[in-house]
Amino acid sequence: MEFQEESNVREPEFWELQLYVAGQTPKSLKAFANLKKICQEHLNGQYRIEVIDLMENPNLAKQNQIVALPTLVRKLPEPMKVIIGDLSNQEKILLGFNLQPIKAWKTY
Repeated sequence: MEFQEESNVREPEFWELQLYVAGQTPKSLKAFANLKKICQEHLNGQYRIEVIDLMENPNLAKQNQIVALPTLVRKLPEPMKVIIGDLSNQEKILLGFNLQPIKAWKTY
């Protein structure tokens, strides 16, 4: 019996991310710092982060159905995904956005 490890290799994708915050609160700043770290470590420069301050544009909350802050929205690649919080749980972010390589063990 032989075990072989396989991994899915992703094509390079461009990630369009929107981070909704309410001013420069400690939680907002932490969310941005956590997001930037994740992007630098896992997206190889293939990303754009747009920070949307709902204190400056409060109408965008209702328009974009933002109910809690901070909220991260992945616009691209599709499908759109949303994560709420300060993004400190890196594993949750990686799994939620399918950033970790998927590994499967097969028996031959």
